[in-house]
Amino acid sequence: MERQLISHIAHDDHPIAAPVSEAHLNRLLTRAKLPTGARILDLGCGEAEWTLRALELHPGSVADGVDISEHGLTAARKAADRRGLSDRIHLHNTPAADFTGTGPYDLVLCVGATHAYGDLTRTLHAVRHHLRPGGLALVGEGFWETTPTPEVLTGLGAHPDDYADLPGTVTLAESAGYATVYAHTSERAEWDEYEWSWTGTLTNWALDHPGPDGDAALAAARDHRDMWLNGYRDILGFVTLLLRRTG
Repeated sequence: MERQLISHIAHDDHPIAAPVSEAHLNRLLTRAKLPTGARILDLGCGEAEWTLRALELHPGSVADGVDISEHGLTAARKAADRRGLSDRIHLHNTPAADFTGTGPYDLVLCVGATHAYGDLTRTLHAVRHHLRPGGLALVGEGFWETTPTPEVLTGLGAHPDDYADLPGTVTLAESAGYATVYAHTSERAEWDEYEWSWTGTLTNWALDHPGPDGDAALAAARDHRDMWLNGYRDILGFVTLLLRRTG
């Protein structure tokens, strides 16, 4: 069963697709204070919940959403139609790193998708090319809450240098030519809601679809839950930075 489909199913009950609550999502997007007619770009948009919410909160704005998951983009199109936003968003099935865009944009989002560029620093340099001078980036990235054990690193398939700690993450962002104007550090309750939703939604789907795909989905849900509960819980954090381009 392909990984993109597993991720799509698992996020069905949590379309924000990050350990961020609706209240904090709205706060982050509202703090952007976008002008009327703002142009928005979401790199790695998935089902485009962040983008669609931004369009709802900022009347007159328009957006481009970019992702390689056809499952996610199909869901995004349906959600845009349902919410009356299909004429304000254009969705592109292409790798984020290959998207040239029609910038400059007032706001560029890349939440939980820095792997598309390799790491946070390269992501922020790429985002800068899409931003107008003084424009805003909303970037969600993991960080080490505490030093990861070798077992956690093995479970995540990660290296200690894949993430910095929280101060180091802010420093990396600002070294790439930004000023931090707001941020949200995900709370434990948000992480728990996200992980229980991810594993539970996938488990429900697996039980409703007996057979090879159901077996694969159930195994993925149990492996993920074990990796979280017995591994990176309280070790891996997540911060969403609202950054203003300088220079």
